[in-house]
Amino acid sequence: LYKVLYEALGGLRGGLAVVTIIFGTILAACLGVITASVTILSLIALSPMVKRGYDKSLASGTVVASGTLGILIPPSIMLVVYGPQAGLSIGKMFMAAFVPGLILSGSYITYIVVRTMLNPKLGPPIPPEERPKISRKELLIKLIKATLPTAILILAVLGTIFLGIAPPTEAAAMGSLAAVLLAIFYKKFSWDLVKQAGIQTLRVSAFVVLIAGACYAFVGIFMSAGGGDVVSQMIMSVPGGKWGAFGVIMLIVFLLGMFIEWIGIVFIIVPIFTPIITALGFDPLWAGMMICINLQMAFQTPPMAMSIFVLRGTAPPELGITMSDIIKGVIPFVAIIIIALILFTIFPQLILWLPNHMIG
Repeated sequence: LYKVLYEALGGLRGGLAVVTIIFGTILAACLGVITASVTILSLIALSPMVKRGYDKSLASGTVVASGTLGILIPPSIMLVVYGPQAGLSIGKMFMAAFVPGLILSGSYITYIVVRTMLNPKLGPPIPPEERPKISRKELLIKLIKATLPTAILILAVLGTIFLGIAPPTEAAAMGSLAAVLLAIFYKKFSWDLVKQAGIQTLRVSAFVVLIAGACYAFVGIFMSAGGGDVVSQMIMSVPGGKWGAFGVIMLIVFLLGMFIEWIGIVFIIVPIFTPIITALGFDPLWAGMMICINLQMAFQTPPMAMSIFVLRGTAPPELGITMSDIIKGVIPFVAIIIIALILFTIFPQLILWLPNHMIG
């Protein structure tokens, strides 16, 4: 898929970076995990950009930004965990995240296109003599063939949820079935692969259950001791009314997101903050999406963001990517997320319209 997109858009200024954002968006709809998305993009997309003369900062920032979409775009694992903690439908969470995810993806692409238009040296196009000599019809056929398996997987999971055919748990089973059938069709299926997938699933599930158990114990003791009331009174007393209080909540979540894995934050903070958010008069679904987008921003904000260290650790050494390149590259994308958060605050229906019209 990446190769076909590369052939289709590589001839444009910044085309490879645009391809990386598009591929990262599609990858997010298949994986739903930041670490996996950033790692795959680092191994697949970073080398072609740098070797084609792309600015290392732009290339690094593009990989991190597109990789972190994995925690927001459905079927994000974070949304699956967040929903029950806040008493929200996972299906509604998925629908609420769909439009913001696409807006962020489109904003990243717009930024790349505008910046490379102003400074073509940042993202030079592939020279005409190196572009594949195929017709538009042939390219379209290749694109359809490349996107079909991914589209089937996405439709099997998100399609069944959005169309009301199945809830998220059963939709996940549909996705697994579709993956097995595709593996059989493309002659990639083996029992060893099934064994590896089963073991990995058990490991991840056990990891989540252990963390959840510890977090539930902490939250239960904390709330029983009156800690929830203390936190509520402190936040409610912040100057600036309900918006000042919500701003403090967002700041706390952002700071935690820079240092702690999302799973601990969701299990501990969400049960404590959700009653406060409801008492302040905010829509829990809108507030939940704002918190998730805020966490996505925290995961790529220097100096302690998890995703920039993942990229630094997985980037091919011969490319010479430094931490300075990565930090410099992600700052514009963090600014884009801040602008998006302001936009979603002014126009909350960008988050709420789809779930309100497709559920209930």
